[in-house]
Amino acid sequence: MNPITPISTVDLHCHSSVSDGTLTPTEVVERAHKNGVEMLALTDHDNTDGLREAQACADQLGLQLIPGVEISTSWSDRLFHVVGLGIDSAHQPLQDGLVILREQRVGRAEKIADRLHKAGIEGTLERATELTEGGMITRTHFARVLLERGLGKDMRHIFKHYLVSGKPGYVKMTWADLSEAVRWIHEAGGVAVLAHPLRYQLTGSWLRKVLTAFSGFGGDAIEVVCGSHTAQENMTCAGYAARYQLKGSVGSDFHDPSIRYISLGRLAALPADIEPVWKHW
Repeated sequence: MNPITPISTVDLHCHSSVSDGTLTPTEVVERAHKNGVEMLALTDHDNTDGLREAQACADQLGLQLIPGVEISTSWSDRLFHVVGLGIDSAHQPLQDGLVILREQRVGRAEKIADRLHKAGIEGTLERATELTEGGMITRTHFARVLLERGLGKDMRHIFKHYLVSGKPGYVKMTWADLSEAVRWIHEAGGVAVLAHPLRYQLTGSWLRKVLTAFSGFGGDAIEVVCGSHTAQENMTCAGYAARYQLKGSVGSDFHDPSIRYISLGRLAALPADIEPVWKHW
């Protein structure tokens, strides 16, 4: 494969304050434009409410906005995130599914707060709700509360010690079926991308099983280049894309400008022999 070279013109995975980002949709688009991004997808978790605002700003700046969403899914009792790109956000079956997922998130938030309370950490739900500023509550909001209280050195530390399996604030969930999410995206006119495939801490054997299933369900692409990947991990994902005949996507998974190792548009290019998911847009 060809060497990966720097690029900052495409970013197809980021979040705003509509879900668990800290910037408004307008601020996300403005920051992306400032960083040289020419094609951006706003992909809030299980929510498309920020797309209209983002589109208005993108039109003013001359930036190409791809309407997107990141859907929480379950397969084989594990969590996977699927990014839908180029969707019709008005498609009712998609929206019906997203409403259910958002309702599940509210229930999970109450359970997280209860578990943290039992661990001696009180009042987290109230503060986490304040941090949403009217948006959707997520684990990230609880992590910010715990960080405010000095219970960890950074967000990674907080998640590792409080919000993942086996830790005090972890709540196991069953989300939309992986095949169902792919179907929603396709019926809404979009393409389905498996997000950050190396973030799930799977063995190679398990990852191959997931990719086989995802491809079999009609999945279109994987994130070959991700903000949390090393250069070697990008190449590993490129190999998986080629093996399973999937297109490649590029996405920072940006949430917060204070997390300096993940920045809008500061990404690598796809290897030249991987077909970009945006090729025909």
